[in-house]
Amino acid sequence: MTSMPASQIVLVGMMGAGKSTVAKLLGNALERRVIDLDREIEKASGHSISELFELEGEAGFRAREVEGLHEVLATEEPVVVAAGGGLVTSEAARAALVNTTCIWLRATTATLIARVGESTSRPLLRTDPAGTIERLVQERAQWYEDAATMVIDVDGLNSKQVAAMILDRLEYPC
Repeated sequence: MTSMPASQIVLVGMMGAGKSTVAKLLGNALERRVIDLDREIEKASGHSISELFELEGEAGFRAREVEGLHEVLATEEPVVVAAGGGLVTSEAARAALVNTTCIWLRATTATLIARVGESTSRPLLRTDPAGTIERLVQERAQWYEDAATMVIDVDGLNSKQVAAMILDRLEYPC
């Protein structure tokens, strides 16, 4: 079991794992500010994630993501961060996560497909969403595992149950 969390709690996992929703619940329970990294990037750039992928490609977006993570982690304020699904693809991001309580919200491919459906609004899912999710799960699993200080399997659970499990595992008095 993990005891008292590092000042920054970072939720990682695939799109559809529930990072943004669970982060809000944890932030409320822990009385911490919640930072959704994708939303922060959108605000700072004035573009949606989809637009950034179109304008800068995935590499450009990932660079912004790593820069945003470093800015968030530089603060001494205890926060809960919902990271983008691909954050762990960057070695620099994985290195930055070492001093955080990094929680991998792990979901099976079937769960992720059920949650994001045939969404084409997500840049990486424009063609063959199910096949892409399957491929990304396989590509990223080891990176998530390497970065995580805690793994929560979210299949069959709602966001409140996931947040409660995390709080229990953190042994955090709330």
